[in-house]
Amino acid sequence: MQTKPFRIGTRGSPLALAQANEARDRLMAAHGLPEEMFEIVVLSTKGDRITDRSLSEIGGKGLFTEELEEKLSSGDLDIAVHSSKDMPTTLPEGLCLSAYLPREDIRDAVVGRTAPKLIDLPHGATVGSSSLRRQALIRRMRPDISVITFRGLVDTRLRKLNEGQVDATLLALAGLKRLGKVEVITDILDPDTFPPAPAQGAICIESRIGDTVTDALLAPINDIRTYDTVSCERAFLGALDGSCRTPIGGYAVCEGDQIRLHGLIITPDGRSQHAITIDGHRRDAVALGTRAGQDIRARAGTSFFDSWS
Repeated sequence: MQTKPFRIGTRGSPLALAQANEARDRLMAAHGLPEEMFEIVVLSTKGDRITDRSLSEIGGKGLFTEELEEKLSSGDLDIAVHSSKDMPTTLPEGLCLSAYLPREDIRDAVVGRTAPKLIDLPHGATVGSSSLRRQALIRRMRPDISVITFRGLVDTRLRKLNEGQVDATLLALAGLKRLGKVEVITDILDPDTFPPAPAQGAICIESRIGDTVTDALLAPINDIRTYDTVSCERAFLGALDGSCRTPIGGYAVCEGDQIRLHGLIITPDGRSQHAITIDGHRRDAVALGTRAGQDIRARAGTSFFDSWS
């Protein structure tokens, strides 16, 4: 084991820092190392700096990872800690997702101001969300609702909500739990009817391929169940060319040595959708996710994706 501190890269938001601290604490416990053996390095990403436009307008998921990955590739970082749902399905050459921490709750949470549930909001209410998936699912549930782009840190969104800019907003339940803000939740959405983003609720660790020291460091904290489910979901996303420009939901569940994937694609207006459920062996998780994505793409036909561009 090396003697200099391991450098852990992260964004600077409270949620990102909470996730980096969790990764560090698990590494300390797994290896019996003191806190001084880990240095948390905070970097600003383009996605953090540009908050007045939707992610789909300014480039998609890589906006939250590019600066971290550059430092990781150059050797200035040993690992980078991310929200798995922020990760593009194709990583820079030489990098991989080498470990996942035990997954938190996958569901979306409603924070309502004028009513606790989306279904109970007044006619013509306004809901804020930066996610095209959430926007499409809200429109499917309540076509009368106005959905506006709503970006920023969790506290920023909650402040905008309390100021009356919107009647409700949606946030990942996992993030609210990690921030200790579950008291703001007014409803939790059923993943069968309101499927989460693929990889939602999972913290991933990115490292350099072939870095055996880092591989040995991360191996004890890698949660195999999370690794299998998220790998399956990311393969589904990859087969659909998923990005922040595309409304895709999906989650996988492990039962013994089996895995089941539920996937959904939906047009941005919420009017047309295709769903799929597929089962298989956990060892085939990636192949299963890929097949599900290919199958649902073929079923939908090319015209379905015209509104995604």
